[in-house]
Amino acid sequence: MSTEQKPKNLAVAEVITKSEQFIEKNQKIILIVIIGILVLVGGYFGYKKLYQEPRQETASAEMFAAEQYFKTEDMDKALNGDGKHLGFIAIIDKYGNTKSGKLAKFYAGSAYLTKGEFQKAIDYLEDFKAKDAFLGSQAKAMIGDCYMELNKVDNAISNYEKAAQNINEMTTPFVLFKLGLAYEVKKDNKKALESYKKIKTDFPSSQEAREIDKYIVRLENL
Repeated sequence: MSTEQKPKNLAVAEVITKSEQFIEKNQKIILIVIIGILVLVGGYFGYKKLYQEPRQETASAEMFAAEQYFKTEDMDKALNGDGKHLGFIAIIDKYGNTKSGKLAKFYAGSAYLTKGEFQKAIDYLEDFKAKDAFLGSQAKAMIGDCYMELNKVDNAISNYEKAAQNINEMTTPFVLFKLGLAYEVKKDNKKALESYKKIKTDFPSSQEAREIDKYIVRLENL
């Protein structure tokens, strides 16, 4: 064995020895830490299986009636319930930390927008934290609509721009169109024209693209 290998082997042996000594000296502490970790892990899965999942099932069942009222545009019953089933507001209060409770915020915001109660709509939609990019984009677009109704054009533009970041053929052209209109209200025709042209170039097969030329020509002639 070379002289270089001996010091290395001795160093490794020393590290192992010290590790064994540390474990022997701190057995109780290490055991307590391990037990603590197991308790936390077990507690988390117990919480999820025995508490969170049953609550989600209950919330989902309660959501069904509210969603039906929403579909038939009975927004008062969708929001406040019918005396037998909970509405979105009660579901948020009671099951706010479940998936259905979080989705209820989106529905509540949409319902208040339909009712013309724009600030309440903004409050619920801004509180809605979407993991789904499509729903998140929809919420931002609706917040933009609310701010337009409240004549807060800068806030509307900010939210339309955020909504337009989620690129999809279904909603992005319409959001860009709203953004263009908002810029026109602000007398920023250059930015409005950019939004309209983006519809034409990026979404040529969209419904909005079919009629966008007249908006483009009108602004170019100003």
